[in-house]
Amino acid sequence: MDGPVRKWFESSYSSADGPDCVEVVMTHPTVHVRDSEARHRTPLTFGRRAWGEFVQAIGPVDLGCS
Repeated sequence: MDGPVRKWFESSYSSADGPDCVEVVMTHPTVHVRDSEARHRTPLTFGRRAWGEFVQAIGPVDLGCS
């Protein structure tokens, strides 16, 4: 992911073992998603349309790891 530095946003979903967090950064024309505990790994990349369809399908999300 070259170019200007972007701010990653954390999103959380609590499981029985505690929070499982992912981080998301929006760029143009893609959205990148990574595991907050494995930031060294290559993030998943989605087109904006695919990401929008995914977010719409899962509904509202919590934007912040607890």
